[in-house]
Amino acid sequence: MTAEAEVLGELRRLRARLPQLTGALAASADGLVLAQDAVDGEAEGVAALTAAALGVGQRLADTTGQGGFRELLVRGEQGYVATYAAGASVVLTLLAEPRINVGRLHLEARRSSARIAELVDGALGRSNPN
Repeated sequence: MTAEAEVLGELRRLRARLPQLTGALAASADGLVLAQDAVDGEAEGVAALTAAALGVGQRLADTTGQGGFRELLVRGEQGYVATYAAGASVVLTLLAEPRINVGRLHLEARRSSARIAELVDGALGRSNPN
Protein backbone atom coordinates (compact mmCIF):
# COMPACT_ATOMS: atom_id res chain seq x y z
CA MET A 1 0.00 0.00 0.00
CA THR A 2 1.34 3.48 -0.85
CA ALA A 3 1.77 6.24 1.72
CA GLU A 4 -0.98 8.24 -0.02
CA ALA A 5 -3.43 5.34 0.32
CA GLU A 6 -2.53 4.92 3.99
CA VAL A 7 -2.95 8.66 4.62
CA LEU A 8 -6.35 8.55 2.90
CA GLY A 9 -7.29 5.66 5.18
CA GLU A 10 -6.31 7.73 8.21
CA LEU A 11 -8.43 10.65 6.96
CA ARG A 12 -11.42 8.35 6.56
CA ARG A 13 -10.96 6.87 10.04
CA LEU A 14 -10.73 10.39 11.48
CA ARG A 15 -13.97 11.39 9.75
CA ALA A 16 -15.63 8.24 11.10
CA ARG A 17 -14.59 9.21 14.64
CA LEU A 18 -15.76 12.81 14.15
CA PRO A 19 -19.03 12.81 12.17
CA GLN A 20 -19.17 16.62 12.31
CA LEU A 21 -16.19 16.85 9.96
CA THR A 22 -17.26 17.91 6.50
CA GLY A 23 -13.86 17.45 4.89
CA ALA A 24 -10.26 16.47 5.50
CA LEU A 25 -7.07 16.79 3.52
CA ALA A 26 -3.40 16.20 3.95
CA ALA A 27 -1.10 18.43 1.95
CA SER A 28 2.57 19.17 1.66
CA ALA A 29 3.78 22.34 3.33
CA ASP A 30 4.06 23.91 -0.13
CA GLY A 31 0.38 23.29 -0.93
CA LEU A 32 0.26 20.02 -2.91
CA VAL A 33 -2.60 17.66 -2.04
CA LEU A 34 -1.43 14.25 -0.79
CA ALA A 35 -4.87 12.85 0.11
CA GLN A 36 -8.35 14.22 0.57
CA ASP A 37 -11.70 13.03 1.81
CA ALA A 38 -14.79 15.01 0.79
CA VAL A 39 -13.23 18.40 0.16
CA ASP A 40 -14.73 18.11 -3.34
CA GLY A 41 -13.31 20.25 -6.15
CA GLU A 42 -11.86 22.75 -3.68
CA ALA A 43 -8.99 20.54 -2.49
CA GLU A 44 -6.23 22.26 -4.49
CA GLY A 45 -7.42 25.70 -3.44
CA VAL A 46 -7.74 24.69 0.21
CA ALA A 47 -4.26 23.14 0.10
CA ALA A 48 -2.79 26.32 -1.39
CA LEU A 49 -4.50 28.50 1.21
CA THR A 50 -3.35 26.13 3.94
CA ALA A 51 0.25 26.58 2.77
CA ALA A 52 -0.17 30.36 2.95
CA ALA A 53 -1.77 30.17 6.41
CA LEU A 54 0.98 27.81 7.53
CA GLY A 55 3.60 30.38 6.56
CA VAL A 56 1.80 33.10 8.52
CA GLY A 57 1.27 30.77 11.48
CA GLN A 58 4.93 29.78 11.52
CA ARG A 59 6.06 33.41 11.42
CA LEU A 60 3.60 34.43 14.13
CA ALA A 61 4.65 31.58 16.45
CA ASP A 62 8.32 32.33 15.84
CA THR A 63 8.00 36.10 16.21
CA THR A 64 6.09 35.80 19.47
CA GLY A 65 8.49 33.21 20.88
CA GLN A 66 5.93 30.40 20.98
CA GLY A 67 8.15 27.84 19.26
CA GLY A 68 7.43 25.77 16.19
CA PHE A 69 4.03 25.72 14.50
CA ARG A 70 1.64 23.06 15.79
CA GLU A 71 -1.92 24.09 14.89
CA LEU A 72 -4.21 26.84 13.70
CA LEU A 73 -7.97 27.14 14.26
CA VAL A 74 -10.27 29.47 12.33
CA ARG A 75 -13.89 29.83 13.38
CA GLY A 76 -16.29 31.13 10.76
CA GLU A 77 -20.03 31.64 10.82
CA GLN A 78 -20.59 28.24 9.17
CA GLY A 79 -17.99 26.21 11.06
CA TYR A 80 -14.30 25.65 11.60
CA VAL A 81 -11.13 25.22 9.59
CA ALA A 82 -8.39 23.57 11.62
CA THR A 83 -4.83 22.97 10.46
CA TYR A 84 -2.30 20.76 12.26
CA ALA A 85 1.38 20.10 11.65
CA ALA A 86 1.93 16.48 10.63
CA GLY A 87 5.68 16.10 10.79
CA ALA A 88 8.13 18.42 9.13
CA SER A 89 6.59 18.57 5.67
CA VAL A 90 2.85 17.80 5.85
CA VAL A 91 -0.20 19.56 7.24
CA LEU A 92 -3.62 18.16 8.07
CA THR A 93 -6.54 20.50 7.35
CA LEU A 94 -10.05 19.75 8.59
CA LEU A 95 -13.38 21.38 7.88
CA ALA A 96 -15.98 21.03 10.62
CA GLU A 97 -19.57 21.96 11.38
CA PRO A 98 -20.11 24.73 13.95
CA ARG A 99 -21.55 22.24 16.46
CA ILE A 100 -18.35 20.17 16.74
CA ASN A 101 -16.77 19.70 20.16
CA VAL A 102 -13.53 21.64 19.64
CA GLY A 103 -11.70 19.79 22.40
CA ARG A 104 -12.51 16.45 20.78
CA LEU A 105 -11.53 17.89 17.39
CA HIS A 106 -8.11 18.79 18.75
CA LEU A 107 -7.67 15.43 20.50
CA GLU A 108 -8.53 13.33 17.46
CA ALA A 109 -6.74 15.58 14.96
CA ARG A 110 -3.53 15.57 16.98
CA ARG A 111 -3.58 11.77 17.01
CA SER A 112 -4.22 11.62 13.27
CA SER A 113 -1.56 14.20 12.47
CA ALA A 114 0.98 12.17 14.43
CA ARG A 115 -0.03 9.03 12.52
CA ILE A 116 0.18 10.86 9.18
CA ALA A 117 3.64 12.13 10.12
CA GLU A 118 4.72 8.54 10.82
CA LEU A 119 3.33 7.35 7.49
CA VAL A 120 4.92 10.11 5.41
CA ASP A 121 8.22 10.14 7.27
CA GLY A 122 8.33 6.34 6.99
CA ALA A 123 7.74 6.53 3.24
CA LEU A 124 10.50 9.13 2.94
CA GLY A 125 12.84 7.01 5.09
CA ARG A 126 13.36 9.45 7.93
CA SER A 127 12.51 9.39 11.60
CA ASN A 128 10.03 11.77 13.23
CA PRO A 129 11.63 13.69 16.15
CA ASN A 130 8.23 14.50 17.73
